[in-house]
Amino acid sequence: MDTQTRHALKQDKFATATASSVSWLSGHRSGVLRYVISAAVVLVLGIGALVFWSMRSAAAETALGAALDIYSSPLAMPGAPPEAGVYNSASDRSKEANRQFVAVVKDFGWLPAGAKAHYFAGVTYQELSQTGSAETELKAAAGSWDRNLANLAKMALAGLYRQTGRDSQAIDLYNELAAKPSETVSAPVAQLALADLYASTGKPDQARALWAKVKDADKDGAAGSIASQKLGGK
Repeated sequence: MDTQTRHALKQDKFATATASSVSWLSGHRSGVLRYVISAAVVLVLGIGALVFWSMRSAAAETALGAALDIYSSPLAMPGAPPEAGVYNSASDRSKEANRQFVAVVKDFGWLPAGAKAHYFAGVTYQELSQTGSAETELKAAAGSWDRNLANLAKMALAGLYRQTGRDSQAIDLYNELAAKPSETVSAPVAQLALADLYASTGKPDQARALWAKVKDADKDGAAGSIASQKLGGK
């Protein structure tokens, strides 16, 4: 078969395929149109959702930053004249910061910044001795997908349980943190907290066993140094 014949056959096949495609499109024009419109709508909605998410995330981070600025603002020196952004007591500062954190939770609770606000709302509620509200907020933060944040909240929650006489729940959380540590709460830190609980509740042998474990596991770290001091003082 010569080159011209092969070229002609290819052209015929292309023409046949094109004609078939055109015929199919003509017969299914309404269905194809609906598909194209649906795809366009999905694309527009997706872009809109992404833009909305970005805008709300930025607003949430700004609001959280403002609340954190209040939480870290200075306290007035005794006898100093009133000054904007300076609080007379830590309690006054925590109260105002808490109000801001709770507002962030209300407006942006479904965003990452909102999850962080749950944690700080819980911490400030605890500072204000509102333990019920503190527990609610800390539990919300403890359920975060972000393990670093979740572990911080669990550590604070364990402290709250100790404060309110629920040592068994605190022990469970410390053990959970030691088994699944993070950058924010390492296993030795959780074990030191648990050992402190044992020492304060008349269980010195269990405390010493944990201190020895931390000392061996973190020889050159701060936690290991603390454990060594604890063992040396007993």
